[in-house]
Amino acid sequence: MPTLIIDGEEIEVEAGLTVLQACEFAGKEIPRFCYHERLSVAGNCRMCLVEVSPGPPKPAASCAMPVADGMEVKTDSDMVRKARQGVMEFLLINHPLDCPICDQGGECDLQDQAMAYGNDGSRFLENKRAVEDKDLGPLIKTIMTRCIHCTRCIRFATEVAGVPELGATGRGENMEVGTYVEKALSSELSGNMIDLCPVGALTSKPYAFTARSWELKKTESIDVLDAVGSNIRVDTRGPEVMRILPRNNDGVNEEWISDKARFACDGLRRQRLDKPYLRKDGKLQPVGWPEALSVVGQKLAGTSGDKIAAIAGDLADAEAMLTLKELMDSLVSPNIDCRQDGTQIGEGPRAAYLFNSTIDGIEDADALLIVGSNPRLEAPVLNARIRKRYLMGGFPVGLIGENADLTYKAEHLGAGPDTLQALIDGSIRFAEVMKGAERPMIIVGTGALARPDGPAILAQSRRLAETVDAVSGDWNGFNVLQRAASRIAGLDIGFRPGDGGRRTNRIIAGAASGDIEVVYLLGADEIDTSALGNAFVIYQGHHGDAGAHRADAILPGAAYTEKEATYVNVEGRAQQTKLAIFPPGEAKEDWAIIRALSESAGKKLPYDSLEQVRARLAEIHPVFADIGEVTPAAWEAFGIEGDIESAPFRNPVTDFYLTDVISRASETMAECTAAARGGNPEKTGTDG
Repeated sequence: MPTLIIDGEEIEVEAGLTVLQACEFAGKEIPRFCYHERLSVAGNCRMCLVEVSPGPPKPAASCAMPVADGMEVKTDSDMVRKARQGVMEFLLINHPLDCPICDQGGECDLQDQAMAYGNDGSRFLENKRAVEDKDLGPLIKTIMTRCIHCTRCIRFATEVAGVPELGATGRGENMEVGTYVEKALSSELSGNMIDLCPVGALTSKPYAFTARSWELKKTESIDVLDAVGSNIRVDTRGPEVMRILPRNNDGVNEEWISDKARFACDGLRRQRLDKPYLRKDGKLQPVGWPEALSVVGQKLAGTSGDKIAAIAGDLADAEAMLTLKELMDSLVSPNIDCRQDGTQIGEGPRAAYLFNSTIDGIEDADALLIVGSNPRLEAPVLNARIRKRYLMGGFPVGLIGENADLTYKAEHLGAGPDTLQALIDGSIRFAEVMKGAERPMIIVGTGALARPDGPAILAQSRRLAETVDAVSGDWNGFNVLQRAASRIAGLDIGFRPGDGGRRTNRIIAGAASGDIEVVYLLGADEIDTSALGNAFVIYQGHHGDAGAHRADAILPGAAYTEKEATYVNVEGRAQQTKLAIFPPGEAKEDWAIIRALSESAGKKLPYDSLEQVRARLAEIHPVFADIGEVTPAAWEAFGIEGDIESAPFRNPVTDFYLTDVISRASETMAECTAAARGGNPEKTGTDG
């Protein structure tokens, strides 16, 4: 390990580090604009200059210089200060003086570093350059005159997002960053460029001119619009969510979030349910909580348990599902299900429905097979981790299902289960690739498991994992990629049919035939509500979507930014949201609504506080006691052998931007869909 002297202090660092990294390890602050630890080194801005000896008698760019044994580095000498002042002066000669109207104001790297390292005046007397703004779509606002050519956005688009649509044309002062041919960016991660931009050249278009950073209350939380559980920060002003930003968590999302997680927050303000409703004379009428709870409670109490059913939606939290399950148990109803897409998983061991490799573990795999999934649309942040591993090299990827651009090269092996069986038999070349890998990895999408033959496909996938030794020692390469934030917690709790109970499709069929008389929808909107026949439908949720339109009783709940709630992500990591704002109107936390309803139904649940509900969760499954941790699941046999149809796998996500009630209420997401379709505003969500 090389030893070097930094500002008179001797320090030993790992070989291969840059001088900038060594200085940071020593606790020295080095200014920078172009350098970013998750992007390749560009060496554009020259702001990170330091004095190095032995070496040339001039400042050196610390971001691009590797450390060497015996090197002496000065980070605050007269030469360094003068050099940084000169660099800052050059950066500012063309930068417009519009900080008072810039959305980056107050959290701008250029402002901060100009104050700390810049000069107190400018000698530039020529005309400032002006650059025409670019149209990058409905999410990113551009003021390209502010651009300092750091190329962070270009490198992110090419390296992390895998959509190389940004580049530079021209040289020197005439260089411009743009899309060559003007078009909207097609990446599901494009909003991260806003965070990366060190000046105000790229800002959030939906957030433009709405608030200042110092006006906002900041709450650390998690995203629930997919199953990854990305760590986020919710910025609020008064009763309104103004924006959502990522938080760093190397084990989950690093420092990226998807565009849906970032920009769908305007859907939290629209089409909200803020008071209880009951259907009277064929129309939903607003009522008070006592009347709503009394009517619904009497309906539940007066109906036989085998004629009552409950379905939990994709955004339901663990506390709400636990209380609803225990209410259904007290009513002796086995007809409960948290798998509204019809996926037949969860009856077996926990390893059968987890992403067992963990998201961070993707970087340890050396071969990948994707079955019936499009990770780019189902979990963009997880897909970026797969691309990161692909760029390291030595990572062949095979795909069974619909062929798609995943942002990395994937060999399309086939369309359906026949190809999966051929891999088990070893009759196609990719089988040898998987067998030859030390840590092969398999990702099975819920689209492949939601078919009638889903249990047999799950068993077939398990046989393949065992055939190629994807589970050995401390490595478990078998993964199911869930799409719903509620799914893992629901299965851990046991929110699935009991003995003789009906799963989702049979609940719907029973409601249509009259065998099911009461259906409780806990935020379940992705089912065919028109097929519920004459059943009495109770809808508990926060948006007026499909479930609310069909409901006979509406109990307004809280969205994920409005409650303290627990979710378990795709890898089995329990995380908690925090209350950033209060629910609108008369809406309440979901577990509290069900607790009050149980009393009206004469089946009072033994919970009077959130802490008591969470204590019960921890009793049921230890995952709820270890917040933020991943506990490996034991490998056991799962799946049910049976006949498998040869029909090809279909990806369940047809429109990334409109997959849940929040994003469907978002004007921004509707604009993204229209832009992706070339201006057609028609909306679609997910199948099933």
